Amino acid sequence: MADQGKLGILLPGMGAVATTFVAGVEAIRRGRAAAIGSLTQLGRMKVGDRDVAIRDALALAPLENIVFGGWDIYDDTCFDAAVRAGVLNYPDMAASREFLSTLKPMPAVFENEWIKNLNGPNVKTGTKWERANQLIDDIANFKASTGADRLVSVWCGSTERWTELQEVHLSPAAFEAGLKADHPGISPAMMYAWALIKSGVPYANGAPNRALDTPALTQLADELGVPIAGRDFKTGQTLMKTILAPGLASRYIGVKGWYSTNILGNTDGAVLDDPGSFKTKEESKLSVLDAILDAEAHPELYGDMTHKVRIDYYPPRGDDKEGWDNIDIRGWMDYPMQIKINFLCKDSILAAPLVLDLALLLDAAGRAGNGGVQDWLSFFFKAPQPKVGEMVVHDLFDQQD
Repeated sequence: MADQGKLGILLPGMGAVATTFVAGVEAIRRGRAAAIGSLTQLGRMKVGDRDVAIRDALALAPLENIVFGGWDIYDDTCFDAAVRAGVLNYPDMAASREFLSTLKPMPAVFENEWIKNLNGPNVKTGTKWERANQLIDDIANFKASTGADRLVSVWCGSTERWTELQEVHLSPAAFEAGLKADHPGISPAMMYAWALIKSGVPYANGAPNRALDTPALTQLADELGVPIAGRDFKTGQTLMKTILAPGLASRYIGVKGWYSTNILGNTDGAVLDDPGSFKTKEESKLSVLDAILDAEAHPELYGDMTHKVRIDYYPPRGDDKEGWDNIDIRGWMDYPMQIKINFLCKDSILAAPLVLDLALLLDAAGRAGNGGVQDWLSFFFKAPQPKVGEMVVHDLFDQQD
């Protein structure tokens, strides 16, 4: 499966994560940085009796062949957005200033009722049907203007409020009828997903939004043979949980409680300060432990476990998130012990290599003709999307296998 030319990566949401990703790829291309955190760039795998770099084994697109585009509610250049996000130090941004300044987002599809604590002027107008088709036009125009041979997309935008499945989400026909009727149950994230799938663009959902995991959009991806994957980048506190919890389970150590709290001050923190958006994130974060610490198989170890998650918006921290975990464990003869974790991380620094890996692996899936849900990409997500009828795998090491 040889490389087939230029790859365009489209990013809905060109804020902290997206600008950190783009700046990092450019720094790697110019020899100014290493691809730390990237499975596709640093990982190796067995092919027969040979140990081969993953990027060679899967004929992944070389970084030199990538072009970037995307949408955002602010019309800043990628450089100005990176400055506003405050993730990277100024020398790192300045080194890529010329390149980053050439990238400017297309007007976004945005509705304030889905993300209460965010607003911006660079947005599309019209009905849901009209705006979704404007996205399709954007995708076609981007491909033509950049000379890209094929496209992929990774959602890097904010977290929408939680929504339950409704009739409009249950089939492609109902969804398209809902777009035409301006149905309030269709969110902007769903509109992006529909437009990208209709355009044949492999797509990963990096937020906990209910978008790809609606029957309407999964069925559409199956019908059109478009690879999809989601949801919610596995970074920070949840990454630590999926590393530590399998270890506790492997030694049959009991867990009575796991209390997690976070403080962060970036746009993500501001968005999650709204209860509706936090509910979506909470659903994603709470699902992790139940699949690893199996209460049904071992009620004596995990049957009465309490799992709590909090996120607090604290502006002074910016993108420097701090996560605290208190884990109450039980050992031999039910004696209590505790584990304390204090993880000080940069959310966007942890997420950026995942954007690269997902884009390159989805492109490989598309070129191999693998459409629909790509559950083998669960390694990258907090709440992995399984194929219909299959169980979600959360254990990081099982996901790696």
